[in-house]
Amino acid sequence: MCNLYAMRRTQAEVVALTRALLQPVNQPDMPGIFPDYAAPIVRQAEAGERELVQARWGMPSPQFALAGKKTDPGVTNIRNTKSPHWRRWLGPEHRCLVPFTSFSEFNKTEGGDIWFALGEDRPLAVFAGLWTRWTSVRKLKEGEVTADLFGFLTTEPNAEVAAIHPKAMPVILTTAEERDTWLRAPWSEAFALQRPLPDGALQIVQRGGKRDEVVVLG
Repeated sequence: MCNLYAMRRTQAEVVALTRALLQPVNQPDMPGIFPDYAAPIVRQAEAGERELVQARWGMPSPQFALAGKKTDPGVTNIRNTKSPHWRRWLGPEHRCLVPFTSFSEFNKTEGGDIWFALGEDRPLAVFAGLWTRWTSVRKLKEGEVTADLFGFLTTEPNAEVAAIHPKAMPVILTTAEERDTWLRAPWSEAFALQRPLPDGALQIVQRGGKRDEVVVLG
């Protein structure tokens, strides 16, 4: 399960890659994004354009997972898209792109947090995500809030990730065609994107640490 990732590229680079409209969002350098952090996503706006906005990481939890609990911190990774809980958000109006430069999978034996990227220079890429606007209690001290939430899909790991975390890896979209399909196509077509990257597409760029500290200028 990926519960930590980084976004070290600029807002302008995200806009250029995703063809999103530039929105007045505050996007700081983010070397370590944890669950419930606000992070950038790109989604379809009502006018059919793409917009860059901030949302909190963690989709609403299924009811069975909330039994006896006073808060819902959210679900960061989504695997079973056949579940009725997730099916309501599989349409294009609830899909998004989640920009990232590296992500971490934890393996204590291998050194703790193992960071993966598409290359040593941490090129900008996106996860295939879902988003919704939801009212819930995320934290007791915060009380009930209505917020835009997101999570991203996972799938079987490729060879590099499987050596560290054999259960899953995030779904990563690497081409403009894949990004377009994810945002606009019916689920009968888009579901095919829930697959691992080819073996050899990722590399380990850091071992250990809760932040990807390497700064790579575009």
